[in-house]
Amino acid sequence: MIPLVPRAKFPALQHSRWLFLALAIASLGYVAFSLVDAQSFQAYENWRLNQAAKNARQPSAQAESKVVSASLSLRDHSQRKTLALGSVLGRVEIGRIGVAVIIVEGTSGKTLRRAVGHVPGTALPGEPGNVAITGHRDTFFRALRNIREDDEITLMTFNGSYRYRVDSMKVVEAEDTQVLNDSDESILTLVTCYPFYFVGPAPKRFIVRAHRI
Repeated sequence: MIPLVPRAKFPALQHSRWLFLALAIASLGYVAFSLVDAQSFQAYENWRLNQAAKNARQPSAQAESKVVSASLSLRDHSQRKTLALGSVLGRVEIGRIGVAVIIVEGTSGKTLRRAVGHVPGTALPGEPGNVAITGHRDTFFRALRNIREDDEITLMTFNGSYRYRVDSMKVVEAEDTQVLNDSDESILTLVTCYPFYFVGPAPKRFIVRAHRI
């Protein structure tokens, strides 16, 4: 009879298996937490925005003030409002492609995980100039791949709603920041990564440009 040779044990390999299992569980947990956190954030802020719109009362003096503010020259940047990072501005809606997502001031990783971000330094909704909003191509702005010219975009804010009509779509290099430049007109710029189905960090940017109507 041939004697049985005991199997060699590889403690390092066994520990590696447990380590990879722990990493997989942690990754799945983070993804689940991110999804729940984003959905909860969107639900609460949508409710808050809808309540504000329902209870809004616009005195005539305030309405006149908004008209005067909208007519200010863009060259006087001291008149432009600024918001604290993390502040909720409102909601961007594109009915034809099913986009309805909360807008938050800033473009940090946490912000873009929970919402789309208003690019600091660009015009705010309702102000003349270039309102720039960015979002992830694999979450809230994924549907932008289906946008068309003449689609209507609404920015619903705590101060009122502003409508825009899409003029163009184009793809630019990631380093091309000219799309964020200020303008003498009231325009809206939506930015997301491109290609939409690229695996890993996408090398280009998809730009949607619209004018206020």
